[in-house]
Amino acid sequence: MNTISSDVIRGYIDTIILFLLLNGPSYGYAISKEIREKSDDKYVIKETTLYSAFSRMQKNGYIQSYAGQAENGKKRTYYTITDEGRRHYRDKCEEWVLTKDVIERFITEE
Repeated sequence: MNTISSDVIRGYIDTIILFLLLNGPSYGYAISKEIREKSDDKYVIKETTLYSAFSRMQKNGYIQSYAGQAENGKKRTYYTITDEGRRHYRDKCEEWVLTKDVIERFITEE
């Protein structure tokens, strides 16, 4: 198995994106590329999944968007994490520790 199923990672898409935004504002393509690179190509986020996550996180107050321009003058929408987004990220990290502990009790190498 060379890639991660989107079903497995679905509950942590927002967490992954928020993690990347902790380093500063970014835009969709750059975030998608960074996810692919940081996962060593084991997870490639679909564009629809990414933009659905942006919409959901904006609605929940975890991120904000603003219009900007690339160096080549192309217009882009940039995303930045909010204080509420930072809190949510920390909560999800704590949840992950618990989740990982539980799942590891049922997964063994044979």
